[in-house]
Amino acid sequence: MRNRYLDLLRAVATVRVVIYHITGWAAFTVVLPAMSVMFALAGSLMAASLDRAGVWAVERRIRRLLPSLWAIAVIAVATMLATGSSTWNPMLLLWGFPIDTPEATGWWVQGLSHTWYLRDFLWMMLLSPLVLPVYRRFPLVTILTPYVALAVITVAGVTVPPVAQSLALYGGAWLLGFAHHDGHLERLGRKRLLAIAAVLAVPALGWTAAHPGPRGWDLNDVPLGNALWSAAFILIVLGCVRPMIRENRVLTVLNARALTIYLWHVPVVVAVTQWGERHGLPIVGWVGISWRVVAVSVLLAVLIAAFGWIEDVAAGRRPVLIPGRRIPVPVSPAPTGTTRPEPAVSLR
Repeated sequence: MRNRYLDLLRAVATVRVVIYHITGWAAFTVVLPAMSVMFALAGSLMAASLDRAGVWAVERRIRRLLPSLWAIAVIAVATMLATGSSTWNPMLLLWGFPIDTPEATGWWVQGLSHTWYLRDFLWMMLLSPLVLPVYRRFPLVTILTPYVALAVITVAGVTVPPVAQSLALYGGAWLLGFAHHDGHLERLGRKRLLAIAAVLAVPALGWTAAHPGPRGWDLNDVPLGNALWSAAFILIVLGCVRPMIRENRVLTVLNARALTIYLWHVPVVVAVTQWGERHGLPIVGWVGISWRVVAVSVLLAVLIAAFGWIEDVAAGRRPVLIPGRRIPVPVSPAPTGTTRPEPAVSLR
């Protein structure tokens, strides 16, 4: 049975990511650390899948993840090769299975800058069958490990590969998803969770204030502050808040097309913004943001209609243009001239 509250969190996080990339408002990273929330939700769902299907859950998750990426990658790679911004080389093959950052050149450097998420998502899925048993044996130590690693990397100023940096930054959120699935957060109780969240939030804000990034309080520029603040946020929304959410068509569509929205929104935002700049239109301020929100929404809706069905096929569902519509089941009329048998009478 689907947890509609998790669906709500995913939908809100997805919309927040799109709006943040349009506006660039740093406050969004504090009000809702969307990427960490998405990793936490994925960790909870991954643990549930492993419990149901074992290691085969990884294959199923990968099968649902990659086709949507391949669709945009084919267009991007073909464009890069056709425009001469890139020549054929083995690094382009990483778009088929992005265990490392795939190559992007020209306009697509910006247009595909967000695909790091799929790289990290893939690694966390691959590692989950190994990490979940360790977590269940040593839960606290396992959760603390990525945060300690990130603190060491940050304080010591060590340069590590991007994948290792991301696993340290977002691995804790994924593990908190494990804790959510196993009921550990609920068993701690609201008072303890709120206390732990406060213990994490205070140093997160203190570190961010003392080490602001180039965009000030944008947590994307402050990894340690981001990880600690996100952990506090996740403990509250996954451990303390448990509302009952009713079925909602918008919620259904956003969840069924979350991957398509994530993959295509950045190319659309970049294209719309550059088009506005070339034509002298306002980009910032309420006027600039308003027309770009409308333009991005319309173009994104077109791309969702064009490519969203890939998510249905990858998930083994019947492809539809707009998810969530109830299909009426035809009822065959009784043949003419026949009578229905009388129901049997119980003698008890």
